[in-house]
Amino acid sequence: MADNPSILSHISLGTNDFERAVAFYERVLPTLGCKRIMAHPGAVAFGREYPEFWIQAPIDGRPATTGNGTHVGFFAPSRDAVLAFYEAALDAGGTSDGEPGPRVEYGEPYYGCFIRDLDGHKIEATFWDLALDPGYEIFVDPGAH
Repeated sequence: MADNPSILSHISLGTNDFERAVAFYERVLPTLGCKRIMAHPGAVAFGREYPEFWIQAPIDGRPATTGNGTHVGFFAPSRDAVLAFYEAALDAGGTSDGEPGPRVEYGEPYYGCFIRDLDGHKIEATFWDLALDPGYEIFVDPGAH
């Protein structure tokens, strides 16, 4: 995996209803080309090729909580995939936290949506259509020379 451009190995979110949360993500993540990759007692990992996103019962046995200002963003392969993610999440019991659409404050190529999962975690599906602005730089380092 030396050629993987991501800086993250994986993300884990806690749940207070493990079976229900796994069922939610099994309905939602396939819209983005993700599947169940591995499972352990109380934990399931999803990804396209390797375990990138985990849903699990907290290891310390205390209740799972959401983080204020925390969310998990998933790459979508198209605008249609963003819409499918949004609709699947709503159908599976999630709640809208931002309908699919452009967000000009994120740049012209951005198209995405926000959902609250069954435990209240904020999740996002994002498609970057660089054809809308071929010169757009998603990641700009203001300190670069």
